[in-house]
Amino acid sequence: MQTGHELFVHGLNDMRDAERQLIEGLEELAGDSSRSDLKKAFEQHRKETEGQVERLEQCFELLGEESKDTECHGIRGMIAEKQAFSEEDPSEDLIDVFNVGAAIKAETYEICEYESLIDMAREMKHTKVAQLLGQNLKEEKATLKKMEVFSKKIKPNEMMNEEQEQKAAASAKSSRSRRAA
Repeated sequence: MQTGHELFVHGLNDMRDAERQLIEGLEELAGDSSRSDLKKAFEQHRKETEGQVERLEQCFELLGEESKDTECHGIRGMIAEKQAFSEEDPSEDLIDVFNVGAAIKAETYEICEYESLIDMAREMKHTKVAQLLGQNLKEEKATLKKMEVFSKKIKPNEMMNEEQEQKAAASAKSSRSRRAA
């Protein structure tokens, strides 16, 4: 890789793979979620994500480039994190909390990537490509806002058990004593 254009195409391939992985991931999040409004939000974003993949394909066509199979390691890591969490046999409420947090992480990742790609597209005067990427970015930002609203209202049923509360109280007391000294 020697040019900004090659880096840009690499980034497009990376995002194409990220979106493809997320199509499957969003289906899993929808299936895992206990709340119907959360399921619906994941299913809706899954449909949007399919459109985002189509826009990325259009970007390759406009650039006269072939898309290449690559692996987005960032999203792959988030999916692995979800699988590891699922193996801990979490309660339904914690699954919902985790899924919302995972979605916020993924949306934030995608937003950063799209902003970078849009900047590069504009630098290279790829106006139509920048517009297509901008549509994806707009949807990612809207989804992030939805997930942030969910994160304010979806909380664990039990924040701490009695033993954890006692440890927290003892730790807070110890902290106050050290600051007073």
